[in-house]
Parts: sequence; structure tokens; C-alpha cells
Amino acid sequence: MADRMTAAVLYGKEDLKIEQVPIPKIQPDEVLVRVRTALTCGTDLKVYRQGYHARMIVPPAIFGHELSGEIERIGSDVQGFHVGMRVVAANSAPCGECRYCLRDRANLCDNLLFNNGAYAEFIKIPGPIVRQNLLEIPEHISFTDAALVEPLACVLRGFEQSHVRPDDSVLVIGMGPIGLMFVRLARLRGAHVIAVGKRDSQLTAAKRMGADVVVNAGKGGDIAEEVRSKTPDHAGADIAIEAVGTPQTWELAFQTMRRGGTVNCFGGCPSGSSVRLDTSLLHYSEISLHATFHHTPAYIRKALECISRGDIRATDLITGQEPLTRLPDLMRDMVNRNGNIKTAIIP
Repeated sequence: MADRMTAAVLYGKEDLKIEQVPIPKIQPDEVLVRVRTALTCGTDLKVYRQGYHARMIVPPAIFGHELSGEIERIGSDVQGFHVGMRVVAANSAPCGECRYCLRDRANLCDNLLFNNGAYAEFIKIPGPIVRQNLLEIPEHISFTDAALVEPLACVLRGFEQSHVRPDDSVLVIGMGPIGLMFVRLARLRGAHVIAVGKRDSQLTAAKRMGADVVVNAGKGGDIAEEVRSKTPDHAGADIAIEAVGTPQTWELAFQTMRRGGTVNCFGGCPSGSSVRLDTSLLHYSEISLHATFHHTPAYIRKALECISRGDIRATDLITGQEPLTRLPDLMRDMVNRNGNIKTAIIP
């Protein structure tokens, strides 16, 4: 094997270059994975637009975090894996020792280790991820389906924390890949699902994923009132899941609530943002507020099981396939909202 590889290196704000870089060298507790599929996502787009992520990636650095592939090299201390094994790796691992890990809140780990580098021919998987969040891909699952594990793990955790029941009216705001996965899970739970998006292509996808009703927010008007009118008794949603990440859509979610409802603010807003909430509504209607961040090793496994059952498939979300060399152009197109939901990058 050569000692260099093709990779997408992020240098700063909207500054992404395809370069030849050294293939990572591994330590005894690490593995080297040949990337077969990497997926674009909203988080990568945010990082591309702002040029960094304080916790996940500081440039210059190889970009990307949703991937699947085959083990190319294996460290001498690694057990349970072998060269050639088809695997999916999460983008992080908790320490297992801090206050949060010991209280089953590993997503908030004080020492959460992040790993980037999916947009490359090879990626090094650090020891903590190998031990906790590197999984073998079952034979019947494609590389592209397996690469959905990381975002789906986050969605599954958010969905379970929203406590959706079969007779609930569930509102999902934002029809990117995350919102569409929430729509599918709510449909599988037997809920009445209302999807809010801004583009016709997204709303078409929402119907395909199981939404009972769609609302086009791009047309303006009183979106909250329109959503309430779409609930079975016009009283509002039992559960609202915000999957955009703006103060305006957080506030919209609250405005759609029936008494006793729950809002899950899943989409992360820009740093320094604030929202205005009606305190009377929050108090006298007993509206519950929840926010979900990241995943845990348990949900990485639940996500792979969900994909194995066929509940979520790549074909539901992926609107294209591109070679790695096209990634800078693709990111520029995504900034301009080209309508793609998710693209499979093939190194």
C-alpha cells in the first residue's frame, strides 16, 4: 500500500481542498479503515460555513464524520476485529469515568473524544472508539446504509426522550435528513405525523417517509395556526420536534403545543442565540421542554439494529453519489441550498 492518500482538508471558512496527505499511522490500540462510503450532513455543512467546530474539528484537518468501510490495518492490541472486516465507526467515544458517564449521560462526557476524517481514502479509528463504538456490519447491510448509523443514533435517542405514543400528534419541523428520520420513526410508532419544511422536494420526501400532513413554511402565513388546524382535534401537537436549529423555529415549536405537550429542541442554534417563550403557556399548560445532544454507545448499537431491520434505509435519504474529488463543489452547492438531502461520497 502506498504511503499517501487523497483527502478533503478543511482550512477555514468555506475553504476546503482535495489534497494528497500521508496515510495515518496507527497505535497498538487503533485500526485503519479504508473508507467505502462517507455521507454529507448538516453538521458538516455548518462546520464548512463557519470554518471550524470548537469541540469537533480545528483546521487544518481532514473533514467528515459519517462513514463505513473495511479494516485495512489493525493494531497489535486490538481484539475482536480482523483485516478485511466490514465496519462502521461512530465519530466519538466517552471516557466512561467522569460524573456524566457514571450517571448514564455519556453524551455529556467531560472528556468526549471526537474523530473526523471520513472524507478520505483511509481514516484512523482511535482506541476508545475501537473499544466502544466500532461495530461489524452485518452481511445484508450495504456500506451506504451502515454509514447512517451515527446520525440515526442521535435521532433514536431524541425520539425515545420525546416519549411518543401511538395516538400522539407529532410535529416535525425541518425536513433535512434528521427531520425525515424523525418522521419515519413517528410513523412506525403509529403517531399522526405533521411535517413542516420549506421546499417541495423535502415535503415530497416527508410524505414518502410517512407524514400524514405536510405544511410548506416557505409560503409564509401563520404556520403555528396552520399546524394546529392539521391536528386531529385542532388543539395542537402532543409532541413537537425541532430539527432546524434557529431561534425562530424553536419558538414556532412552542406555539404549536396543546396542553401537556412536549417540545424537543433537537436542532442546535448558533452560539449566543436566545429565544422568547410565553411563560403563561409554558406554566399553565405544563409544556415540557427537552433538548437532545449527540449519542451514546448504546444508541450506536440501536441504530445499527434499526438499519438491520430495514426501518431506515439509505435510499430514503440519499439523493446522489459523488467521488471525493467533487466534495468542494458539492459543499458550495449545499451552501446555496441545491435541494440535495444527503450525498454519498465514494473515495
